[in-house]
Amino acid sequence: MADQYAYSDDDKRPTEIPAIRWEEPPEGPVLVLLDQTRLPAEEVELVCTDAPALVEAIRSLAVRGAPLLGIAGAYGVALAAVRGFDVDEAAAALASARPTAVNLAVGVRRAQAAHEAALAKGGDIRQAAAAALAAARQLHREDAEASARMAEHGLALLDELLPGGGHRILTHCNTGSLVSGGEGTAFAVALAAHRAGRLRRLWVDETRPLLQGARLTAYEAARSGMAYTLLTDNAAGSLFAAGEVDAVLIGADRITADGSVANKVGSYPLAVLARYHHVPFIVVAPVTTVDPDTPDGASIEVEQRAGHEVTEFVAPQVPVTGAEAGGGIPVAPLGTQAYNPAFDVTPPELVTAIVTEEGAVSPVTAEALAEVCARSRRAAAG
Repeated sequence: MADQYAYSDDDKRPTEIPAIRWEEPPEGPVLVLLDQTRLPAEEVELVCTDAPALVEAIRSLAVRGAPLLGIAGAYGVALAAVRGFDVDEAAAALASARPTAVNLAVGVRRAQAAHEAALAKGGDIRQAAAAALAAARQLHREDAEASARMAEHGLALLDELLPGGGHRILTHCNTGSLVSGGEGTAFAVALAAHRAGRLRRLWVDETRPLLQGARLTAYEAARSGMAYTLLTDNAAGSLFAAGEVDAVLIGADRITADGSVANKVGSYPLAVLARYHHVPFIVVAPVTTVDPDTPDGASIEVEQRAGHEVTEFVAPQVPVTGAEAGGGIPVAPLGTQAYNPAFDVTPPELVTAIVTEEGAVSPVTAEALAEVCARSRRAAAG
């Protein structure tokens, strides 16, 4: 069950360390993750040898982001199968590791279904494990392709809504290659605008929990040579008031049947600000993030995270003598209770468009989302 850290050799490290990869060293297959809790201070890889190690990596946010969680979940099932562990037990643990992100359960079910189908056809344990791994790899490839198509559709929508270029885009949380098999969701659209010479400024919210915008989006923007500026989340209103925001681009962890969007906490206030200031509020997510079985936003289980993420300050690689809970420096009185939801929900009437690999949905309605999902299923079947 042990997991371990693998430090990359700076002289041999590739320019881009993949967020996730499957490897088969002599001692047995492993899932290797870029530990996102250690960024940007250092690029360290976490090696998971079984599903419990991966569950812990998911809960600690070492691996995160809706599309990547789906990929990780599928690989986790395959890892359990290949190493001879109980696949159903592993699948149940993985699917429940983070309740709000629907992609995680989707990826788990996909690999689990492939495993079950192989057994039902008379395959042995090894063949069933190979089928689960093939399903995970296929999901990984599909997500990379979806990322490229979302970037194309998203840039086309920006150019339609904001002709002339010079886009000043505000983004929330982290939605780049760290959350995807490709270049991401919302960040991929901003990156496409940058490459086309049409991005004037990327405004980066620092974003709770764990300041993922400051640590991760700024990290990706810097590596991509983008013009970006970091801001505290509660400074966004002043940017809107000054007319400095042309569009808001965010990702999603779950989109319900009616078009309600669960995303990193702080997204809903941005949607309200955008509506008041007549700024497009655009959600970018793959079709796998649409959950037709959840009817509306009130039906979403919102993950509540530990209070110490708010009451303590944690700096990477800074040891703190006598630290408790999260291992950080206390910034609130001992015993302070903290409200720390990981997500909030934006109603569909505040969303200008939802961009998927199948195109943009605008206005956002249950019927339009259902048609996109049906189109995606037809494309997969054909």
